[in-house]
Amino acid sequence: MSDWLIYRGAGAPHDGIEHLPPPPPWRDFDGGPLVAPPAALDPSSERRLGVQHREASHHRPGETERELVNAALYLRRPLLVTGAPGSGKSTLAHSVAYELGLGRVLGWPVVSRSTLCDGLYDYDAIGRLQDLQIARAAPAAAESGAAPGPDPTDEPGGGIGRYIRLGPLGTALLPAARPRVLLVDELDKSDIDLPNDLLNVLEEGEFRIPELERLAGSAPEVEVLSDDGARVTVRDGRVRCHAFPFIVLTSNGERDFPAPLLRRCIHLHIPVPDKERLAAMVRAHFGEGAAERYEAVIDRFLDREPGDVRAVDQLFNAIHLTQRAGWTDEDEEETRRRLTAELMRPLDRTR
Repeated sequence: MSDWLIYRGAGAPHDGIEHLPPPPPWRDFDGGPLVAPPAALDPSSERRLGVQHREASHHRPGETERELVNAALYLRRPLLVTGAPGSGKSTLAHSVAYELGLGRVLGWPVVSRSTLCDGLYDYDAIGRLQDLQIARAAPAAAESGAAPGPDPTDEPGGGIGRYIRLGPLGTALLPAARPRVLLVDELDKSDIDLPNDLLNVLEEGEFRIPELERLAGSAPEVEVLSDDGARVTVRDGRVRCHAFPFIVLTSNGERDFPAPLLRRCIHLHIPVPDKERLAAMVRAHFGEGAAERYEAVIDRFLDREPGDVRAVDQLFNAIHLTQRAGWTDEDEEETRRRLTAELMRPLDRTR
């Protein structure tokens, strides 16, 4: 039965994505010429990615989690992941990207002011206007002996591409041979309109940039900047995917979503982590043997009253403090116990 699994949750990279079957006819997209894969990351980004890969390599999803991830891959549908804070919702996106070799996860952290355009692209109209004004003043500057700067109007479309940068969602929808992984984090914190605004983009796998559409007759191809920092070509002001991205929408359950959005998604609920899963998380953050060394702290984290809410970050804080403080004798052990209890106080209690 496991032969159909493209994502196996084993924590080791493999080429399973090459065996992903064709999409359903209603989810088959025909984006234009394929864009090049993302370039190598800078050293600081590599370090961050290394930390994410370490966590991803220790992520061990349950059977239901594996099956629903693969359902989303097969059906080319977004995965709506709900669960308590710290249950591993975001780590799942990194686990899929790491195991299937899909590159850097594109991250869109949602806040109450986020709009659909924030995820698609940004147009710096003020910067363009300022540069045009400087270019127009160049002849007078040249007469005074000053060296003229570059004229943005010499580029296709009057240089408009220099002022447009695709957002994480816009970059995920670029036509690529392999799907990109996009993490839309904490969608439940958004304005009430954003889930509905996402519907058409998630259904059609494309979006339009009006500023470029207006110039399509004179400049059908314009280079813009992607979220990866690379120059990519947008044709006729339209971005349409070739391989539908693997999109993870996370929610802490602070609100309900409209039925049209739920219909377009595969819904996965991640339960509160059990001891085995917590141990894997602790190993990912603190190294091999850490789960056994701090088993008492893990047990203290799991020892809660019915209905108590705790986040895994609280467990990590308690372990890190125990590590760094170097408590060893009996007097310090009492301090460790007391502070651990304070750090892991249920989130739904204020006293």
